[in-house]
Amino acid sequence: MFMDIFDVDHFINVLKDDISIVKELPDDFYWSTREYYATAIRANRVKTAPVHASANWYIENVSPILKSYGIAAIAPFSHRLAFDNMPKDIQHLRCKVNFQALVFVPHIRALGDALISRLKYLPTERESSTNYLNVVTDSRSKQGNGKFVVLHLRFDKDMAAHSACDFGGGKAEKLALAKYRQVIWQGRVLNSQFTDEELRSQGRCPLTPEEIGLLLAALGFDNSTRLYLASHKVYGGEARISTLRSLFPLMEDKKSLASSEERAHIKGKASLLAALDYYVGMHSDIFISASPGNMHNAMVGHRTYLNLKTIRPNMALLGQLFLNKSLTWPEFQEAVVEGHKNRQGQLRLRKPKKSIYTYPVPDCMCSA
Repeated sequence: MFMDIFDVDHFINVLKDDISIVKELPDDFYWSTREYYATAIRANRVKTAPVHASANWYIENVSPILKSYGIAAIAPFSHRLAFDNMPKDIQHLRCKVNFQALVFVPHIRALGDALISRLKYLPTERESSTNYLNVVTDSRSKQGNGKFVVLHLRFDKDMAAHSACDFGGGKAEKLALAKYRQVIWQGRVLNSQFTDEELRSQGRCPLTPEEIGLLLAALGFDNSTRLYLASHKVYGGEARISTLRSLFPLMEDKKSLASSEERAHIKGKASLLAALDYYVGMHSDIFISASPGNMHNAMVGHRTYLNLKTIRPNMALLGQLFLNKSLTWPEFQEAVVEGHKNRQGQLRLRKPKKSIYTYPVPDCMCSA
C-alpha cells in the first residue's frame, strides 16, 4: 500500500496549497468500497481512460460523473495522463508530486541513512562484524573516502528468461530457462525469433554480473571502489556474482551492511526492499543500472532533477563488443570509454510521448 512505502503526512503537507488530499473518504461516501465496484457495473466507475489521456478527456468524461455522484472511481489508474500538450500548471504539479512530495517512510530513511554511513566510512579491513555494524556518520576519520557507487544489477530469473538471451550457463541453464519461459511466459517471449547474436548486437540482452564488472573496470573503477549492489535476487546466486566480487572486493548489499534485526522490518517485503535500494541509490556519487527498467527509468529522472551523475550503459555497443572475441583489453577499454562519453549524466531533453518522470527537462527544471 502507498502508506506502507511513502510518508503520507509529508505528501499531504507538501501539496496542501495545490490540492486537497484526504486519508479516508467522508462518511457520505461510505458505500464507495472495493466490494461495491466488484459486484456490479457502477455508473460512477471509469474503466475507459486511455493509457495517455489529455486533460480535456478527464474534463469531458470524469467531471460530469463527479458533479452527479460526488465521487468517481478510476481503475486501473497508472500513467493515465498524457505527457504532451498539457497545461504548465499540471506539468509543474506532476513534477512537485514526483520529486518533492514523495519520500519514503521514516524507518526506510533511517535504515537507508545507516547503510549510507557504513558505505561511506566503513574501515577498509573490518576488525569485527560488531564494530562494522556500529559505524556511524560521526566516525569519519580515516575510515573511508566518503564516496560510493550504486549498481542496480537487474538480473533475476524473470529478466533472464524474458530476454530470450543465452547467458553462458551451458545446456542445463538453457533447458531451465526454456522451461521457465514456457511455463511462466507461455509463449510471450517475443524476442525468441532472433538468434542470441542478433539480440546482443541490438542491445536486447541484460548485462550479466560479469559483463557489468568489465564495463565498470573499463570505465576506470578498480578494487578500491566501494560498490553497493542494489538487487533483490540474482539469477545463479553467489556463484553468478563471484567474478564481479573479485573485481570489486568492497562490494556490499543490504544483507552485508545491516544486521538481521535491522532488516526484520523489511524482510520478505519486495516493495520496501526496493525502496531501500532506491534511497541508497539516490545518495550515491554515481548510479549505474545493468539494464533498462522501471527502477532505472525512475532513478535516471530523479537524479537528473537533482543534478546527480548517472551512467547509462550503451547496450548495443556492449553487446557487439562482447561478441567480438578477438578484442584485446586496451581495444575493449578504448571502445567502452569512447562509447560512453555522452552517457554519464548529461542532460537530455524530453522527446514527445516520453515520460516526464524519466526526462524532467525541460518541464520540471526550466522556466521560460
